[in-house]
Amino acid sequence: MFDAASFFKERLSQHIKEMSRYLRYIFNGHIAVALFFFIAAFAYFYQQWLLELPEHFPTATIMAIVFGLIANYSPVRTLLKEPDLVFLIVAEHKMGAYFQRALIYSYLVQLYVVFILVAGFGPLYFASFPERSGKSYLLFLVVLLIFKGWNLLSNWWIQSIQDKTIRIIDYITRFLLTAVTFYFVIDGELLLASVFTFLFIGVFLYDLSLSRKYSNINWQLLVDKDQHHMQSFYRIANMFADVPHLKNRIKKRHWLVSICLQMIPFKQRYTYDFLYRITFLRSGDFLGMYIRLIIIGGLFIYFVPINWLKLIFAFLFLYMNLFQMMALYRHHRVNIWLDLYPVKRIEKKQALLRWMNRLGIIQTVIFTIIFLFMNNSPEAGIMIGGGMIFHYLFVYHFVRRKISV
Repeated sequence: MFDAASFFKERLSQHIKEMSRYLRYIFNGHIAVALFFFIAAFAYFYQQWLLELPEHFPTATIMAIVFGLIANYSPVRTLLKEPDLVFLIVAEHKMGAYFQRALIYSYLVQLYVVFILVAGFGPLYFASFPERSGKSYLLFLVVLLIFKGWNLLSNWWIQSIQDKTIRIIDYITRFLLTAVTFYFVIDGELLLASVFTFLFIGVFLYDLSLSRKYSNINWQLLVDKDQHHMQSFYRIANMFADVPHLKNRIKKRHWLVSICLQMIPFKQRYTYDFLYRITFLRSGDFLGMYIRLIIIGGLFIYFVPINWLKLIFAFLFLYMNLFQMMALYRHHRVNIWLDLYPVKRIEKKQALLRWMNRLGIIQTVIFTIIFLFMNNSPEAGIMIGGGMIFHYLFVYHFVRRKISV
């Protein structure tokens, strides 16, 4: 006999085992050190910034928008898979206990983000409203947790609607009502907060009525959303370990590819140079990740007030980018056609090292230009000289030993 509760327990066990398998690779020693450094630096500058907080800083508006997004983004993790579209649909009338547990799991697993942000915004809240006690912030936390649950249920109910436009309108409406309610709670206007809470409850009950009217379960949508979440996780994990479940996304980018490939000599030994550059530009998130880390690193260099700390962040982001690019080497590990290439295997390794070296040069030059733009000539000299030495040693000593032919 089919037991939905036991089935969910089994799926959850498999899911946790799958996640923990890759999380231990993600939070390795390198990332742990980088995270500790970022958190320590952020805490220090956050504290210094709070000491000079402007009198009319829009704390309520910023917190309302951030927590409105967090409360409204409440996806239901059903842990469904593609074969379930065939084998579980026939048991839809018995799946109540399964989906109830999925809702509880989805709510609990998303609370860690809520508590991290509540703790992070706490100093800003009390710096902006020094006359208030901890009870007022605790009240906001309770309201936030309630709205988080309501939005989760609304997301579950509205999934039965096939029309995507209706789902988008419902999402935007709930976000606006949630954010405005949070704003008045933070601002101390509890009467107005109550008014918008009742308006939200009206939308909440409307979603409930729609779910009863369209009582069918949108199985395809649930499977697609769950796969989307897992693929996002796999793309992150693939930077640190082999992930056979990852589905590659291809983007054409013809003009960028044509510019980049013009610099490769038309010779057999440069076959893997061609492959790695195409992969970097078109496949997965390599290009996006590379650009994002450069932008974030540039922002740290620009806004951090201490010059020696600017250099530390510059070298740290250079290291992070080069470390992530090592995943290029195993990106085509399951493609057996590469074994047919009439190219020596050592050329595969040399091609990766050459490409990583060029990426390191580009990032070092960009960071040097930022230092020059800020009139920090000594730091620019250290960046261009030290950056070139650092990325060369990292690529041709550390990476060379880590990857195998």
